[in-house]
Amino acid sequence: MHFILYSRSYCHLCEDMLQALQPLQSDYAFTLDVVDVDADDTLLAQYDELVPVLVAQRGAAAQPVFHEQLCHYFLDEARVRAYLVGQPAA
Repeated sequence: MHFILYSRSYCHLCEDMLQALQPLQSDYAFTLDVVDVDADDTLLAQYDELVPVLVAQRGAAAQPVFHEQLCHYFLDEARVRAYLVGQPAA
């Protein structure tokens, strides 16, 4: 399982969501990339006022990549846990 946290450097909510995700990594096996929306005009247009945005990413080279937005502004821990439990093991 892989997550992307769309964020920006001066955002305290982004830092809060990142910190809230860390305890979940000890319970579930997932990777996390933090992407600065301000570094990409397309991402900025899509997520500007929503950051932080947590997106689940599934797929492999042989499959289309699938993204599902799980939450923004604040971590919805219940939704993230439900998503992690509902996914097949990698």
